[in-house]
Amino acid sequence: MEEMSKHGRIGHAAMKADMDRKTARRYVASGKLPSEKTTTREWRTRQDPFEAHWPEIEERLRLTPELEAKTLFELLQEQHPERYEDGQLRTLQRRVRWSRAAHGPEQEIMLAQQHRPGEAAQTDFTRTMELTVTIGGQLFVHLLCVLVLPYSNWQWATVCLSESMVALRRGVQRALFELGRVPEFHQTDNSTAATHRIPDGSAECFAGGKRPFNGEYVALMKHLGMKPRTTAVGAKEQNGDVEAANGAFKRRLEQALLVRGSRDFDRVEAWQEFVDRVARKVNANRKTRVAEDLAAMRELNVSKLPEYAEERVQVSEWSTVRVKHCSYSVPSRLKGAWVRVRIFEDKIEVRYADAIELACERLRGRNRHRIDYRHVIWSLVRKPGGFARYIYREEMFPSLVFRQAYDALQVLHSGTRGDLAYLRILHLAASTMESDVAVALTLLQMAGKTITVDAVKEMIALTPTSVDVPSLVSPPVDLAAYDALLQEVAA
Repeated sequence: MEEMSKHGRIGHAAMKADMDRKTARRYVASGKLPSEKTTTREWRTRQDPFEAHWPEIEERLRLTPELEAKTLFELLQEQHPERYEDGQLRTLQRRVRWSRAAHGPEQEIMLAQQHRPGEAAQTDFTRTMELTVTIGGQLFVHLLCVLVLPYSNWQWATVCLSESMVALRRGVQRALFELGRVPEFHQTDNSTAATHRIPDGSAECFAGGKRPFNGEYVALMKHLGMKPRTTAVGAKEQNGDVEAANGAFKRRLEQALLVRGSRDFDRVEAWQEFVDRVARKVNANRKTRVAEDLAAMRELNVSKLPEYAEERVQVSEWSTVRVKHCSYSVPSRLKGAWVRVRIFEDKIEVRYADAIELACERLRGRNRHRIDYRHVIWSLVRKPGGFARYIYREEMFPSLVFRQAYDALQVLHSGTRGDLAYLRILHLAASTMESDVAVALTLLQMAGKTITVDAVKEMIALTPTSVDVPSLVSPPVDLAAYDALLQEVAA
């Protein structure tokens, strides 16, 4: 129409509008736009297959509004098996949807909220399997602890391994120390990190009739100067800002990984630095509203709490400690002693008299165990009869070659004698170098020789134990070149 008003040539106007000349002529003749020519169809193109039984369906919906269309359809098929086919389900679903919209009961709606600057921070954990990040070539299964300021949508993400209290503490502290300010409230869902444990009896552990807060979580909020609050049970939409931010932030990470060209990182810290760079880039585009958030919050003036939990545990008669439903062996000299266990996100430290007696990777799950043969081998050698039914027997084979050696010894000396012969070799590995003993066992097996502790000792004795270290002389340093360089710069 615009082209026609310029020059009146129908062919040229149709070409400009990318339509057929005959179609353009019809529009010009009618003087109406395409949207004005559209009419609403008020007739059916085919007979309604549910017309005969629709009053019955409506009565069921009136008595039981929760019934789904599929359930109603299955009832009709049972009552009239020859009349209704599976392909008609979609038709009934549309009719039920229209009926509910026109005559159904009132539904609960979400009430959009107006956020105030500096009022609250929302925290949530989100899984990251879709990112398929690897550390040193191995798939890194982890989560992100995401903190969001709802008013400005400023966000910060911390790499973590579980939804634990230690992870929550680390995530919140990293975000606040990056921000440098503290909001009035901190809001989470009813995760096991903030709630679910038996309260310590303090009235402060209760959230207005909701699930009680953990004592550790309350202490964290007190230290940081925030008031804790949670969403209602099963109402994740009340944490909607951080829930929405999770998906958006992971999409940004996905795009950044595509640009990077690789999803592999040499260490977890490198991946965390990558996440931080993406978060800073996102937050840089929200400076105006972030400034309003910061202006409404008070300054963060506390020190950072240690990023671990500490428990006092007694060493069992099996020379093990039980930490978070998993067992770890410790040196047998600590049997019966009380030790302090520092529980980090990814590791544990067992301390006695301020000395670290065990530092190892933290186990995930329940009823798992990590037993070091060096902690128990001295008792096993003295009591070899207990090895056959020892509950941690499989942990006494540090590698395949040790298991093969045990099987060979059992062929020569079945029962307790074979166990004792193997335990003496394992004792030798604990007293010297496990790698040297493993090499000796491999050579003996390849040579077809009988495996004995004496043969292993002899093989180890042939291995050189010292290496000549060459003496290095440091060359004198000539500073004349630096003086000449400074003179050229001055000139």
